[in-house]
Amino acid sequence: MKRKASLQPDSPLLHACHSKPVSRRDFIACGMSFGAAVLTSGSVLSLFANPGKAYADLSPDLEALKQQCGINVQGAGKIPFICFDLAGGANIAGSNVLVGGAGGQLDFLSVQGYSKLGLPADMVPQAVNSADPAAGFVNSQLGLAFHSDSQMLAGILERTSMATQAMTNGAVLPSRSENDTGNNPHNPMYAIAKAGASGSLMPLIGSRNSDSGANSMAPIEFYNPELRPTKIDRPSDVTGLVDVGDLFGLLNQSDAVAVMESVQRISDSKLAKVNTTISRDAVIKDLLRCGYVKSADLADRFGNPATLDPAADTDIVGPAGIFSAEEFNSDAEFRKTASVMKLVVNGFAGAGSVTLGGYDYHTGERGTGELRDLRAGRCIGACLEYAARMNQPLMLYVYSDGSVASNGRIDESELGRGKGEWTGDNSSTAASFILVYSPTGRPSLLGGSASEQARHQQIGFMRADASVETGSSVAANNVNLLVQTVLVNYLALHGEQGRLAEVAPFHGLGNAASVDRLTAFAPII
Repeated sequence: MKRKASLQPDSPLLHACHSKPVSRRDFIACGMSFGAAVLTSGSVLSLFANPGKAYADLSPDLEALKQQCGINVQGAGKIPFICFDLAGGANIAGSNVLVGGAGGQLDFLSVQGYSKLGLPADMVPQAVNSADPAAGFVNSQLGLAFHSDSQMLAGILERTSMATQAMTNGAVLPSRSENDTGNNPHNPMYAIAKAGASGSLMPLIGSRNSDSGANSMAPIEFYNPELRPTKIDRPSDVTGLVDVGDLFGLLNQSDAVAVMESVQRISDSKLAKVNTTISRDAVIKDLLRCGYVKSADLADRFGNPATLDPAADTDIVGPAGIFSAEEFNSDAEFRKTASVMKLVVNGFAGAGSVTLGGYDYHTGERGTGELRDLRAGRCIGACLEYAARMNQPLMLYVYSDGSVASNGRIDESELGRGKGEWTGDNSSTAASFILVYSPTGRPSLLGGSASEQARHQQIGFMRADASVETGSSVAANNVNLLVQTVLVNYLALHGEQGRLAEVAPFHGLGNAASVDRLTAFAPII
């Protein structure tokens, strides 16, 4: 039988069993759209309503005024958060992140179950692996257990140093979600913002011009139109966020900042004569004073365009960068990821979404999915490595709308790698996962014993036949509660699990004991 050829990562996916793509979401899921360069933002001063850490110091008198004007907190002191939306229904469970029974990831499923997850009998996790007899087909370099031949894992390991890997841990959440629909409320960005995440330029960013900033929608109970993500999917979007005006065409950065500082001092001396016995005058005085100092701070921090430009960041692009110049210039998904991670990890945005298109890869062969998983892994790994280089913690969340399954037929081609062909959508094999990097050491799982920790690392479980056990957690069959579970884990990393009722008074996660069972890690900050 003549086999289908594997498709390259940017090739469109058109299935006879699906209707023709008509919506923007459809085009992204089948890999036919990557987003246009459209950016909508407010004025310069509105961007700096709550700026963060200065990259150079203003004069001492203005540094004190910066404190009074609230120009002092980077990222609101919260852990940077990035989510990856693999649009179309990617495989996560089994062939990438291991998912097991009630005992955790290594409570192995049946051989038939793994076959549905694309793994033949000689590649199930517990099978004898001649390359690593002790570990079998299990790789725990990231703390979270992956299949050792996972191409998503291969991409992550390719972009991260061993030191970064050693300070990373994760958790997997088996949870059903519907296939090929934009109505899965998967995206947790508004929930993360409600927990306190914010940035010095904007609270949220996303690579799609949608209400969630991603492919999947956000739960309506968290939606806040004031926090709608700014669209960022390329370096020009990032550098276009800040305009420091024409003064920089006449002066260098230091002189321009000095001029603005002088303007502020002159203004302040005039304002000192304003009668502030009337409250309205006092308010106007404060607004003007802070407006001038914010403008000076704007020029101080962003007068050099390289401050924001991911392409000019040598930790991102170049001989010692995460991406080579050739990779960066030739792959739009790398540029998209770099743009989002630059803003989020450095505290310019509190949280960001990266949508990667073309993950509806049940093409009747395996290689197409392997290539796309590899690229997703490279993007995920790039974020972890950049956080490590910036000495910042980072929480990553990876999800997809639905999943795929195999009928057991093996693709023996070079790209198929001897694994099962993806032959159709299957919402019951779906899962999401979390990765957390901490510069102070690998995040610790909750639980006083290895068996308890295993149950915190896998929140919920699958049946032996590789179907999500819908009663294994409140999130296993409810995407809204899955987002709430991600929120709980974000709060817990800050030691703020007790704030859940304040942040989400409508939550459906149960009592404190139930919430604890849904929490993976001890605090890292």
